Amino acid sequence: MSHSHTSQPHAHSPGPGVAAALPSLDAPAGCSGCACGHGAQADDGHDHGALPGWPRIAAALALAAGAEGAHWLQQDMAGMALAVAAVALAGLGVYKSGLKDLARLRLGIHALMAVAVTGAFLIGQWPEAAMVMALYMAAERIEDGAMDRARHAIRGLLQLAPPTADVVQADGSTQRLPVAQVPLGATVRIAPGAHVPLDGTVTHGSSAVNQAPITGESRLADKAAGDPLYAGSVNQHGELLMQVTAEPAGTLLARIVRAVEQAQAGKAPIQRFVDRFAAVYTPIVFALAVLLALLAPPLMGWSWTQAVYQALALLVIACPCALVISTPVTVVSALTAAARRGILIKGGGVLESARGLRVLALDKTGTLTTGSPTLVHWQALDGADASAAASAAWQLASRSEHPVSRAIAAGLPAAGANGVQQLQALPGLGVQAEIGGRRWLLGNLRLMREQGLVDAALEDTLAQHERQGRSVTLLADGQGVRALFAVADPLRAQARQAMEQLRALGVHPVVLSGDNPATAQAIAAEAGVEDARGGLLPQDKLDALAALQRSHGPTAMAGDGINDAPALAQADLGFAMGGAHSTGMAMETAGIVLMNDDLRRIPDTVLLARRAHRVLWQNIALALGIKAVFCVLALLGQASMWMAVAADMGVSLLVVANGLRLRRWRHAAEK
Repeated sequence: MSHSHTSQPHAHSPGPGVAAALPSLDAPAGCSGCACGHGAQADDGHDHGALPGWPRIAAALALAAGAEGAHWLQQDMAGMALAVAAVALAGLGVYKSGLKDLARLRLGIHALMAVAVTGAFLIGQWPEAAMVMALYMAAERIEDGAMDRARHAIRGLLQLAPPTADVVQADGSTQRLPVAQVPLGATVRIAPGAHVPLDGTVTHGSSAVNQAPITGESRLADKAAGDPLYAGSVNQHGELLMQVTAEPAGTLLARIVRAVEQAQAGKAPIQRFVDRFAAVYTPIVFALAVLLALLAPPLMGWSWTQAVYQALALLVIACPCALVISTPVTVVSALTAAARRGILIKGGGVLESARGLRVLALDKTGTLTTGSPTLVHWQALDGADASAAASAAWQLASRSEHPVSRAIAAGLPAAGANGVQQLQALPGLGVQAEIGGRRWLLGNLRLMREQGLVDAALEDTLAQHERQGRSVTLLADGQGVRALFAVADPLRAQARQAMEQLRALGVHPVVLSGDNPATAQAIAAEAGVEDARGGLLPQDKLDALAALQRSHGPTAMAGDGINDAPALAQADLGFAMGGAHSTGMAMETAGIVLMNDDLRRIPDTVLLARRAHRVLWQNIALALGIKAVFCVLALLGQASMWMAVAADMGVSLLVVANGLRLRRWRHAAEK
């Protein structure tokens, strides 16, 4: 079944580079191969025919009405001709594919419609045959449009990125180029009120930027030199110059849309269950209709014509179209609602996993805290040369991407980088290298203990800093510890509120940190988390997660760093912080990415998942319950073909409308 897309007015059209990066957007996800026959191409290999447009459907309905009038006037030949014309105009593709399905013993909705139409003609009910096909195609057209609205609502994000960019030339002038022709590293000028065309970093100017469509943030984000800009966000006030850091296919906007489209192509467990159920349900209904046609005359005294008619009505009433379409429209609507709030959920299965969470384990640095620590204190120890210690610490820290190392490097005077040799990262511990022929270590207390360089006096000094929630990094040579560096990383503004919301949902928060236990506990207490465990290596986090899963049940992990990737992969569900400090590995590993680093989006995800689950079961109950009532009427001989198509159309539209409500989902605090 083909899918027509109605474009909505937007300020911009997507640039050619963005469109090229997302070829899948025009490919319908559908439910190809399911019992209802939705999708442009069923998995049986033959084309199920394009949906006719509304003019053809309207003409078919008129012809069917004319056939009914001719039948009433006893103009049988004229009525039959009008009925044939109506079927050919509206549903010839469905009828032909239904016959092919029957030949291959594939009992989908097209096969049921072909049997119903053929049977109605054979027993002289051609006006109803024509009307059934015309109304069925009208219902399919309405359902198809509703699925398009749900599936492609995220496409509106693409319209946010302008198709051109004002590129600054060597002489200071600007040239407007298509975004696909803008090279990496180019400088782009963004005027006040203009949309950002590509991802980049501010090089000059300051302004407030609305990036809500990308990250879901409700407030304007202040931008100055060094800050990131995202394609599709809107510059509010001052002029900005930025250096382009991503091609159109690699912008955050393009990756969000691509990820949501890929997520929509997958099926949630409940959706796979419904498809399997429909595949069994349809042959059972077909067999029941055959038994009704054969056994009703001898057992119930019906005429053969009445028995066949009721059997045909049963086929149309019981078709599983509404049941099968009820799940994808709900899941897609939920995924879209989440993406609009800065929550990137990678599929319906991930959404279902969020519903049953019982524990959330959080990394500390960059997750519970902002990930932007600053050096608040440092001192040389045991009479060490402060200048030499500062120089060695800067050279080691400046070569690490860890937030604490960056804070140390930023807080110390820059030193020459000559003489650094054999630099080696020690995962979970620190780094070591030779500088000027002398071996230096920069790392945590655990590393120094392993080297046998810690005494009681140093332990007491560290404890004082840790009680203040500071992370302490130590610098040592082969003889002893030469300096300490205390770094403080502030708690995220929304962290405490997010933890309260999680507990209200029955989700127990736990902090699992590689930082020292005292610092982890101090930060956790500030966030209102009672269970905090520090000093954990990546393997320790995995062991702690496994223990939480055994004792509590489904456990999620939230993190942002490379060292969090193993835990994100082992957890029942991974949340990656998607802001400026997150690593690509964490975002690739996690099932959910929080684009604005707002921890309140985690309880929002749980709430949305539970709401979507309720809607899914509401739709399943509606689809099966209403059809069951009409099936009983058919078995009692009280159904008609008109009633059958009305039941099928009505239930399908009802579950679609119910599922589409999730597109407008908002947390109660947002209303």
